[in-house]
Amino acid sequence: MKGCCKGPGWASPLEAFNTAERERLLYVVCTVKGAGSAAHDYLATIDVDPDSPTYSQVVGRSRAGSAEDELHHTGWNACSSCYTDAGESRRFLVCPSITTGAVNIFDVQADPRQPPLYKRVPGDVLLAQGRSFPHTVHCLDSKCVMISTMGDANGDNKGGFVLLDNKTFEFVGHWGDAELPFGYDFWYQPRQDFMVSSEWGSPNAFKGGFNPLHIEQGKYGTSLHVFKWSTKEKVQTLDLGAEGVMPLEVRFFHEPSETRGFVGCAASGNVFLIDRDQEGVWHAEKVIDLAPVPVSGWMLPELPSLITDLLISMDDRYLYVSDWSKGQLLQYDVTEPRVPRLTGKVCIGGVLAANPEVKVLHESSPPPAPPLVLHEKQVPGGPQMIQLSLDGRRLYVTTSLFAAWDRQIYPRLAQSGGDVVLVDVDLEAGGLAVNRAFHVDLSREPDGPAAAHEVRYPGGDCTSDIWL
Repeated sequence: MKGCCKGPGWASPLEAFNTAERERLLYVVCTVKGAGSAAHDYLATIDVDPDSPTYSQVVGRSRAGSAEDELHHTGWNACSSCYTDAGESRRFLVCPSITTGAVNIFDVQADPRQPPLYKRVPGDVLLAQGRSFPHTVHCLDSKCVMISTMGDANGDNKGGFVLLDNKTFEFVGHWGDAELPFGYDFWYQPRQDFMVSSEWGSPNAFKGGFNPLHIEQGKYGTSLHVFKWSTKEKVQTLDLGAEGVMPLEVRFFHEPSETRGFVGCAASGNVFLIDRDQEGVWHAEKVIDLAPVPVSGWMLPELPSLITDLLISMDDRYLYVSDWSKGQLLQYDVTEPRVPRLTGKVCIGGVLAANPEVKVLHESSPPPAPPLVLHEKQVPGGPQMIQLSLDGRRLYVTTSLFAAWDRQIYPRLAQSGGDVVLVDVDLEAGGLAVNRAFHVDLSREPDGPAAAHEVRYPGGDCTSDIWL
């Protein structure tokens, strides 16, 4: 199949893993909302070419179309799912505003270092369809972009999916008609004819910060929803219960014939393996359990592991898990998915390092890691969004989750700016190490301190591309 097609991406995940060129630029969503700035959020272009004189620096800033937009997650207009279509190209980076519902589209081909804003779809377009709080973006092979939504027109919980044309970005329609209590992320495997979506919570609850009582009040989700991809029909719901509160990022193995994947449950500190049996019934099994730590001086009597992101390496060998609250970034060998084997760990900030008033109570608990200091700056947050190089050797880490939660959990991050950190990966033996030569400090940005969230590469990455 190699060489026969001229669409975007690669013929297979292993071709990407073995032949892709090293990334030279990163596109990183940056928000100034945590610091209360009236400036616009922006897409930062970061130079990651070690031979460049501007290595580890922001070399471009492409601002959102409105100062009201809080940029959050992103996705491409076309990816490896369009590999066989020579008429498609990875030209546009689609950046919804999680708060206003507007969709900002940047043209990365016009100027890769300073992509101009090509179009802003106003939030009224989604509101007219009874949808709000857009989140995950995936490209489809149908010349559409699919975006998950988390709220109705009033900001109450209602999950769904909308389709935009991948060139004009006009509203095309809804994907499916299932009524979902909550929305968040989704991943589809067209060769196996399924999609799985996850749940965060009610926008009217989470937009003001994290209130633990909202969990008891049922304002956060605990379920995964399985769809038949070809018919858009919901076929099963998996309720993860108290062990699976806030199931956020869903990642399946990249090999398109696979039916196995993982979901990280933020409030419960657990990772579940998802799989389909021979009868076509789906099951979820807890395979990683990160225990909470008894503490004083915090909003809860225990500090949980807020698992806010995870991803799978392009060769399907390693699973990476970010624990935003405890400051842990973990690497697991998932050659045997039901028995993940911890092979690497680094500490990047965390609540215990950022807030001296929070104390560990039990002597049996492991001592907190020391603060991470890079280029004379203490990293004030924790590992949040992560992106792995296609060859699996470099892991880029950002520290911001969502402005309202940043202000609450890491007030110094919101006030003084976030960071982009590079972690080197030992592919052969397993293992992680912070690369101290690389550090992007966002505390002195032109419009004031900014915080970084999702990361993309111009050529696609481990969380953007899906194969048919």
